[in-house]
Amino acid sequence: MINRFIIGAMLTVLLFTDVAAEADGPDYWRVTGVTDGDSLNIRAQPSARSAKVGEIPPNGNCIANRGCQGGLSFAEYSTLNPSEQAKRLKENPRWCRIKYQGLTGWVAGRYLAEGGCP
Repeated sequence: MINRFIIGAMLTVLLFTDVAAEADGPDYWRVTGVTDGDSLNIRAQPSARSAKVGEIPPNGNCIANRGCQGGLSFAEYSTLNPSEQAKRLKENPRWCRIKYQGLTGWVAGRYLAEGGCP
């Protein structure tokens, strides 16, 4: 009887509250692969042709993850050889929606690595 009550309560919580994360991957990113003196552009939309709305320095950290799109699927990563993966990434690059120092926008995912935020 108690088990049914607990299961019912758990289902109620799952059905009537927002418990799902908004983004896959880490909570925070850091910039990687951007040389000193350069910056990672923040774009209005997930495209290199989209308007630049800001930038992140090459040592940027504490970049909140708001979700990514594009990139390789697990099946593509698991089955394609490196040459085929590179071709697929050119066709479908990964873009990540981020928030950095109050600014929200999109950055090229290839310049992000798991980071932290104190």
